[in-house]
Amino acid sequence: MKKKIIILGSTGSIGKNTFKLIKKDKKNFDIKVLSTNKNIKLVIKQAKEFKVNHIIINDYNKFLQAKKKYNKYRINFYNSFDVLDKILKKKEIFYSMVSIVGIDGLNPTLKLIDKSKNIAVINKEALICGWGLLKKKLDRYNTNFIPVDSEHFSIFMMLQDSINIDIDEVILTASGGPFLKKKYKNFKSITINEALNHTNWKMGKKISIDSSTMMNKVFEVIEAKHIFNLTYKQIRILIHPKSYIHAIIKYTNGINKILAHDQDMKIPIYNSIYLSEKKKFFSKKLDLKVLNDLQLAHVDKKKFPLVQIIKLLPNYNSLYETAIVVINDFFVSKFLDNRISYFHMINMIKKYSFSKSILKLRSFKVKKVDDIYQIRNNVSLKLLKLEI
Repeated sequence: MKKKIIILGSTGSIGKNTFKLIKKDKKNFDIKVLSTNKNIKLVIKQAKEFKVNHIIINDYNKFLQAKKKYNKYRINFYNSFDVLDKILKKKEIFYSMVSIVGIDGLNPTLKLIDKSKNIAVINKEALICGWGLLKKKLDRYNTNFIPVDSEHFSIFMMLQDSINIDIDEVILTASGGPFLKKKYKNFKSITINEALNHTNWKMGKKISIDSSTMMNKVFEVIEAKHIFNLTYKQIRILIHPKSYIHAIIKYTNGINKILAHDQDMKIPIYNSIYLSEKKKFFSKKLDLKVLNDLQLAHVDKKKFPLVQIIKLLPNYNSLYETAIVVINDFFVSKFLDNRISYFHMINMIKKYSFSKSILKLRSFKVKKVDDIYQIRNNVSLKLLKLEI
């Protein structure tokens, strides 16, 4: 019997890699639902290859366009993730990949938990803002959760046979992005193209900027804390320019584990799909040159001041995390629109993340999804009033 699969965000980088891996093993998989924001042409091509009957299109105009243009196909088009409750049964899906972007990814992630036996998530915002809600539902329906981000997947894999060993410290590695060797005094002249030019990974614009400022590491620290039930004092970031080592765990018994793999997101995706199977992934030979020259180093907090946000984080899932996601999204979008400089973007993200009105949100725990969306809307309205 074929395993039923769902890919939300199937036309993005992670979604496309997931689709490619499943396509190589087509006889064993049946894709039930695909989703895209605007890329109709690609999602239709994917649907035709696997005879998918359900497609969710986020953009309303593209949704209407698809319904009109492709009405001859036996495909049901939807403009809302709410439909997941209607078209899917509980525990019907073997594997769900959630690779959509933004806080709006939280609701569909929650909806898929009781429908899926295994759920792989790379939506940072869902894990950062709503982990408490996700964890509660994961436990309730006994759904296997698999983090797909390379750092968190590495920790996940290293912990599989470490049940009876206590963790002393978890180290997430960071490449340092395109400005690792750039002097701080020259940050005022950074261009959009320079900021998008990541040395190791080919990523979307938003995540590329977050990588260059190391805000992505702030988010990854929050994710690691939530997913693996750690404290922030147990998590550290080290610079590793080659992105070959993805995480290190130091145990209380004196043993250290290091996980390395090529700069290829297909590796964690592949292993999340075939987690309980012994299937070979054809990868490159061990890179001894990199292993003999890891260049691990501490983070320069003057050059990457946003990592200081970590010291402000409470040891529970609060509404502050939602606020800093919104603040970061807002100023990154202004930079990409060429409305503010790179240097100004960093300063504004830090200024508002450290502001008294935002810091007050640390006192409020996340109790329901509406709390998150309300804070998102409130902070967004406040930022939109700025004269930029």
